[in-house]
Amino acid sequence: MKFIRYGNPGEERTGVQIDGVNYDTSFYGKDYDENFFAADGPAQLAAYIKAHQNELVTIPEGSRLGSPIARPSKIVCIGLNYADHAKETNAPLPSEPVIFMKSTTSLVGPYDNIVIPKNSIKTDWEVELAVVIGKKASYVEEADAHNHIAGYVLHNDVSEREFQLERNGTWDKGKGCDTFAPLGPYLVTPDEIADINNIRLWLTVNGKKMQDGTTANLIFKIPYLISYVSQFMTLLPGDVISTGTPAGVGLGFNPPVYLKPGDVVELGIDGLGTSKQELVAYTKN
Repeated sequence: MKFIRYGNPGEERTGVQIDGVNYDTSFYGKDYDENFFAADGPAQLAAYIKAHQNELVTIPEGSRLGSPIARPSKIVCIGLNYADHAKETNAPLPSEPVIFMKSTTSLVGPYDNIVIPKNSIKTDWEVELAVVIGKKASYVEEADAHNHIAGYVLHNDVSEREFQLERNGTWDKGKGCDTFAPLGPYLVTPDEIADINNIRLWLTVNGKKMQDGTTANLIFKIPYLISYVSQFMTLLPGDVISTGTPAGVGLGFNPPVYLKPGDVVELGIDGLGTSKQELVAYTKN
């Protein structure tokens, strides 16, 4: 099943996509948040929809799509998880996963604008497969990790490279800026993906192909990542783990190429849909 959220920012209602048609599920009375996933919400809602499918109402044409999950407790990201990306950034292959965090305030919908931060000159793109946690995970064994997955979602791990790499401190400063985590268009349950370890992901800037990779090249696979991260922090239902990006980021070009106002980024993952964002300059609210 594909779960969506739609409506104005901060006022999103829930829905599902069935055979390419978007339907409202707000009658169910539960947002797609920690409580929803902890209570086995996806399975319960799927059963309810199956019994009441003829009663579903379509979502108005042109409705804005928000993030398919409500604000999670955390967005955990894995750096340098494709060998070709590590090579293009002149970084050694990691011996264990590199972890950094994106702020939850960076979360936006799949077609929302990306705001270039104040004083930014090196805003970059990264198409990524993200996994959403469905059950509380602490010290999880790798063999049991699949039982903690609610689904998968497309993520643009937008990055400001000067903030990330040239300012003292952790990567987080260049990763958690407002609008730097477009998520969606939908959350896809695991049963919809035949082989999550062999799907294509790609990204274009102004129509030019920049990234074209496959999850077959992940250094650390999803079960290992869930187990690994859970050794250091408790993962709560609805939390996001973004698994890394293949080669083709702006930082990797010689000279580097960065985003500017008016640029349009489009990205997609097989089975997880596509998203599209326009870059806009920061303006004080």
